[in-house]
Amino acid sequence: MGKRYQVVIVGGGPVGVSLAIELGQRGIEVAVVERHRDVGRIPKGQGLTHRSLEHFYFWNCVEEIRKARVLPPGYYIGGIVALGNALSDYWFDSGKARLKLDEYFFERNERLPQYLTEQVVRARAAKIENVTFYWEHTVKSVEQDETGVRVGATAEQWPYEDVEIEADYAVGCDGTRSITNVKTGTERHGTDLGYRMCLVVFKSPELNKIFERFGEKTTFRIMKPKYNGAWQFFGRVGVEAGTFFFHAPVDPGTTPGDTEHLLAMMYDAVGAEFAVEFDHVGFWNLKVEVADTYRQGRIFIAGDAAHSHPPYGGFGLNSGLEDITNLGWKLAARLDGWGGERLLDTYNEERRPIFLQTGEDVIAGGIQAEGRWLNQHNPELDLADFEAAWAELVESTDDASNYEVNYQGSSIVINPEGGETGVHSEHLLKARPGHHLAPQLLSSGRNIFEELGPNFTLLAFDASDGVVVEFEAQAKIHGVPLTVIRDTYESPRTKYESSMILVRPDQFIAWTGDGADADPASIIKTAIAG
Repeated sequence: MGKRYQVVIVGGGPVGVSLAIELGQRGIEVAVVERHRDVGRIPKGQGLTHRSLEHFYFWNCVEEIRKARVLPPGYYIGGIVALGNALSDYWFDSGKARLKLDEYFFERNERLPQYLTEQVVRARAAKIENVTFYWEHTVKSVEQDETGVRVGATAEQWPYEDVEIEADYAVGCDGTRSITNVKTGTERHGTDLGYRMCLVVFKSPELNKIFERFGEKTTFRIMKPKYNGAWQFFGRVGVEAGTFFFHAPVDPGTTPGDTEHLLAMMYDAVGAEFAVEFDHVGFWNLKVEVADTYRQGRIFIAGDAAHSHPPYGGFGLNSGLEDITNLGWKLAARLDGWGGERLLDTYNEERRPIFLQTGEDVIAGGIQAEGRWLNQHNPELDLADFEAAWAELVESTDDASNYEVNYQGSSIVINPEGGETGVHSEHLLKARPGHHLAPQLLSSGRNIFEELGPNFTLLAFDASDGVVVEFEAQAKIHGVPLTVIRDTYESPRTKYESSMILVRPDQFIAWTGDGADADPASIIKTAIAG
């Protein structure tokens, strides 16, 4: 029998390889099985959020991500929304809201094609000794019993040998057509919005010139009443060559060879004709799906294997990276002996509701709501009504506070006020159980994020030594690696509105308090599902 690993990851895309980094840095023995050695060249998954850049910071490759950027430094990570076509008098800047998120995260957002992100994370993972790759292997079977998992794969190159990889756990990061789901019987359900969509990748320096009216923007979305909220959408890939991609609803029978039809749609969306050199034409269906569960025994799923949706709003890759950050520390904690078995169940408990709300309320619900809006407000029928509604729409789009991932209802969050896990919350600097920790400066001048430990971290601002010592003692009893950061409770740390904060390994908050009524034994035990 060959080497046994602690975790085997099915799928070596950006989510699977990032999970390998997350686990590998925690000392876990990992195997990654991936069919393709090449990362491809289709420019999808471009918008990386502030939160995703935090992940890359902790994975020690954030500077490499920024260096891989294709767009010139001045180009804005955001764009415009226009009514009818890109030459319309009715348009607004749709990206300003994200600039308002800067103070809530340690890193700024970034934009680059997914294949460049993949190159960076592959290079980072290759430097971690306890991560093994099985490139050019196709997974044929995924099985489990009470002792572990077995993944069977066949080499795509001569001599086409079969391998069986054994591990304690398996994670399927193998996309929407996941064999992991097939082999475990996991089903997916969601809203089908009924459109077949095209993805056209093309070059057009002329389109660069047309879009100069908007300044240095990167995305251009067109609202049309006839599509009921479905997008016609241009995304900028590179400036010098004039490289773009285009998404739009198409007739069901459209093929990659129907270039005249596709050109007519692009001209209609822009409001002018322009020279085009096609690089790629593909199609996808406008629907949202989420798996019924993210865990089946020793087998987990993450990223597109767990959920899929239209490439709207940058939720796809970013959601997958948050999945594996949540799962990674829990798997490592269980394998290292300090995380309870129930801790692994909280991956499904915490992450699945996030996508249910993201996919159904924000994406599908947003498309449906926009369709209703377009049918209610027509400038040709009632200009005054339309312009009033348009002004309200612009104002509401300028608000980024209505989407904030939180685990407030989680069973491993100590939250005396209760709450519901989801995304319908607002960004605050205040430290709240179940929410992401906002960055603040320490007295030393360093940011708290630069001092956070890889596992649990206790922030103690003018806190009683007795309470801090008790937290350290309870962490030791339960085998929990705990970093303690002591400092004064002065500005800007007072913005947390708590003098003591227990931060999880994924930078979400497990507990807050002032120490007077703290029960360290109960808090630590709850936070690790002990």
